[in-house]
Amino acid sequence: MNNPFEQISAAFMPEYRVNLSIERLDGSIMLTLSDAQGIVAKRLVHAAQRNDPKRLQRLIESIQFGLAIERGHSAVAILTAMTERDRTTLHGAPH
Repeated sequence: MNNPFEQISAAFMPEYRVNLSIERLDGSIMLTLSDAQGIVAKRLVHAAQRNDPKRLQRLIESIQFGLAIERGHSAVAILTAMTERDRTTLHGAPH
C-alpha cells in the first residue's frame, strides 16, 4: 500500500473514525481518531513521517501501542507481538 492516507485509515478502521486534515503549510496533517464516546487520539503527522513508509509504520504502531495501553492491555504482550511481527517481516515467515 503506497498511499499513506490509505495506510493510516486501514490501520485504524473500522474500530475508529479516522479524520485527516491539513494542519500546516509544511504538509503536516492532523490525525484524529474517534469512537462513539468522542476523540480518543490526536497526532500531528509531519510530511517526512508520512512520506517515509518505515517512519509511517512506526508512527502507526506507536499510536496503536498507546491506545492498547489505555484500554488496559499488557505492554509486555503488545511489545512481544510487535517484535515477533517485525522478526517475521525481516526474516520471512517460518517455513
